[in-house]
Amino acid sequence: MHYKEAKSILSALNGMNLYRGCTHGCIYCDARSVCYNMQHDFEDIEVKINAPALLEDVLKRKRSRCMIGTGAMCDPYLPLERELLLTRTCLEIIERYGFGLAVQTKSDLILRDLELLKRISEKTKCVVQMTLTTYDEALCKIIEPAVCSTQRRFEVLNILRENDIPTVVWLSPILPFINDSEKNLRGLLDYCVQAQVRGIICFGFGVTLREGDREYFYKKLDSHFPGLTAQYIKKYGNAYSVLSDNNDALTRVFNETCRQNGIVCNNDEVFAYLHTFESRDTQLSLF
Repeated sequence: MHYKEAKSILSALNGMNLYRGCTHGCIYCDARSVCYNMQHDFEDIEVKINAPALLEDVLKRKRSRCMIGTGAMCDPYLPLERELLLTRTCLEIIERYGFGLAVQTKSDLILRDLELLKRISEKTKCVVQMTLTTYDEALCKIIEPAVCSTQRRFEVLNILRENDIPTVVWLSPILPFINDSEKNLRGLLDYCVQAQVRGIICFGFGVTLREGDREYFYKKLDSHFPGLTAQYIKKYGNAYSVLSDNNDALTRVFNETCRQNGIVCNNDEVFAYLHTFESRDTQLSLF
């Protein structure tokens, strides 16, 4: 890892990335794409060491409170967060100034900050988003090798539910020829139903591939799924959006299951929920 003094911390939509790069090792990671102009090795994590100071300076000057998001480009609970406490420090600032939080992660390390999340939730809205990709635990170890298992993430979702922290699941990516089966989808949806997630974000059943990301993905396919790279190239070429042949059938299962269980699956509605600030004395929930 290496440290960097950032010039700013919040995006126009009040999102922040405290780290840059990742060590989870997911074979499909879009953040590896060349278009993001990363100037260092992906696993050499850039730490925005002055992020807490920047965040506090911004929040104390904001005229109105809002939701603060983190995790869109880099997981805020990478293993090095255990020692650096950068995410925790920023969450403490968010709680102190009474802002809302929408945090996205694949890591059970978020449970370390459960009491802090609960304090934020007592004042306003705190939403945890978790990515679920495959119900098959053995496959999870291959495509997401250095992060907690899908079953463990399901346990985290349940713990958050028990503590009245609302959750949203990112159901992505679904990799053609690998995990694009109805069995896999129903397993993941069963987890979502049991955990009583508020919403599920899904952009179709497939994966996105572009320069940088594509090459790494194909390298891992060669290692774990011999011959599959040739199938991808033959079918998809250099397409950015790689959609499973099972997309239509899986979409029907997805929509029907969400409808039957009261899970919001319209992406616009879910994003509106994530971005809408609520205080305890208002009733603004879109869900």
